[in-house]
Amino acid sequence: MSQAGPDTVVGYDRQAVEPWVAAQVPQLEAPFVWTRLEGGHSNLTYRIDSADGNFSAVVRRPPMGELLPKAHDMAREWACISALDPTDVPVATPLAFCASPHVTGAHFYVMGLVNGTALYTVDDVETFLVPEIRTTMAENWIDVLAALHSLDPDEIGLGDLGRKQNYVIRQCTTWYRSWVASAEAAGIDDDEIHELHDLLIRTVPDQGRATVVHGDYGTHNVMVGAAGEIAAVVDWEIATLGDPLADFAYSINAWVQHDDPWLAPDSTMAPLAEGFPTRQHLIDRYAASTGCDLSRLSYYQTYNRFKTACILHGVYARYRNGQKAISSEDLEQLRLRTLAAIESAKDGGRALG
Repeated sequence: MSQAGPDTVVGYDRQAVEPWVAAQVPQLEAPFVWTRLEGGHSNLTYRIDSADGNFSAVVRRPPMGELLPKAHDMAREWACISALDPTDVPVATPLAFCASPHVTGAHFYVMGLVNGTALYTVDDVETFLVPEIRTTMAENWIDVLAALHSLDPDEIGLGDLGRKQNYVIRQCTTWYRSWVASAEAAGIDDDEIHELHDLLIRTVPDQGRATVVHGDYGTHNVMVGAAGEIAAVVDWEIATLGDPLADFAYSINAWVQHDDPWLAPDSTMAPLAEGFPTRQHLIDRYAASTGCDLSRLSYYQTYNRFKTACILHGVYARYRNGQKAISSEDLEQLRLRTLAAIESAKDGGRALG
């Protein structure tokens, strides 16, 4: 975190934003103390402290520059936390949304400050959670996802968040299109990936009830309290409606274990910390909580491996094509990550097919 002076609040016109926020959130007295928060991906996220020191909040807007049409959707995030705030899914308290881009050049919103820590790495876990509460934290983490998937989107006002049906087929089609478009720039193509796409389309399970799906639910996107509770789920910008088992499988894939065959030897992902339960423990807990039939879970896990491979393939292609700056060493690391993800997807496909 770094404190920002009057001229260093990237993306925010303080002279316009502070009066607007103070009018909407009376607890905040201008001028604010601004502190940049890391971990918000490329979104510009700041803690703002009231001049009287009595109240703090968080303000969030998209990054500067040209954006993809559906990327960094602050209105979507605001809709999600507003709808989920009264439910059992913990979110930051919604305080104000600015729908006019004229205030500071983009939509932005203000939410309550959450007392908690996101867990990205083993070091984060070792610093913040004593071993005795790590199983509790993991169980709370999966229970919150189960609670999200148990909500009826129509009843909480999110029935129009996205299309409800054919979620996996639509996702497979989107990411396969990305693979095809990126193959030349990446210098990587693979017949088995094309075959895996066809297999996933051909054998997709019937989708049950559509729910809100977070899309990137992992330990990095929850704020964990000191007692192992989940204080808030964050980063709702790609949330939509769809198949909850696809969302669950993504999260379970991200709950990595030391014996995962495609895990990088130097991986420091948070679930690798000592004291956490196994992936199967969390699968069983989710099944008991939701009553979902998980007999096709391996399909959904493979679908997510395919999706991850396509995403990394596209990112690698853009860097390799010079669309983004990167060092040669980091580019090589990205290439190796991409190849590992491809092999993981293919391995899942062989098990399915």
